[in-house]
Amino acid sequence: MRNDNIELEVKFLISNLITMKKRLEESEASLSRPRTFELNLRFDTSNSDLRRESKILRLRQDNQNSLTYKGPTNVRDGIQQRTEIEFSVSDFERAQRFLEALGYQVCMVYEKYRTNYARDSITISLDEMPFGDFIEIEGPNPESINNVAIELGLNWETRINSSYAEIFERVRQILGLTFRDLTFVNFSGIQSPLAQLTIYPADQTSSA
Repeated sequence: MRNDNIELEVKFLISNLITMKKRLEESEASLSRPRTFELNLRFDTSNSDLRRESKILRLRQDNQNSLTYKGPTNVRDGIQQRTEIEFSVSDFERAQRFLEALGYQVCMVYEKYRTNYARDSITISLDEMPFGDFIEIEGPNPESINNVAIELGLNWETRINSSYAEIFERVRQILGLTFRDLTFVNFSGIQSPLAQLTIYPADQTSSA
């Protein structure tokens, strides 16, 4: 899925996670990682230098630990493209202390449940976020990503090229939320306003 550390992916909001799992199984995609809880820490300087430059520094804990850098996003053929450098770290707490010793601090915590599927050179992720369910398709080129999306019955026009953090910031503004972290506890009892952001489920025939 990576070509010289370049990430190519697109995401869609979905309304029916179970149906999408069935579509993936029917498309002969294989389960590569069962549903797993993810804890993500995003880091920045006290002056938000990375955010201003549209860069991401992330420490993730799931069934392993990983440290990731992502560069600014470009959109190519309707698909998000950005530099991504990621590697495993053995100790989550030490990695956090290491970043903090360099002057970075946690600027956001976000959680999700992710299930991964693989098909040829494509990685397909079903993401359960505090504000909705999504599918991400990552591949070596825009054509392969588009073909998989069509085969899964996704409306290409509803694709999302914003990160979860960017969506969260817009949600915070609409709802007037004061909390910093995108967690399931924080969103308990809150109805998702994604339709107000013109983000519609891609697995429905109409976005109206």
